[in-house]
Amino acid sequence: MMVVGIVAVCAVLLVLAFLVPRLSRHPERGTQRTLGLGSRAGGKAPGVLGRLFSKPFRSSSKAVGKSGSAGRRARGNMPF
Repeated sequence: MMVVGIVAVCAVLLVLAFLVPRLSRHPERGTQRTLGLGSRAGGKAPGVLGRLFSKPFRSSSKAVGKSGSAGRRARGNMPF
C-alpha cells in the first residue's frame, strides 16, 4: 500500500514540477520532511532492524527528489 502511495506522490510531483516548477518545491520538501520523520523513527530500532526499517523511507525520499527534479529538468528543455 505504501508503494502505491509513493508512486502516486512521485507522479503528482513530476507533473506539478513540469507545469509550475517554482511552486513544486514546497510540496516536494514537505513530502521529504515527512519521509525523513519516518526514517528517523524507523532508525531508532536496535541494530540491523533500525537500518531495515528506515531504508524504505530513505529510498522513497530519494525517489521524490528525483521525480521533482526530472520534471523541472524536462520543463527547462522545452523549446518555448
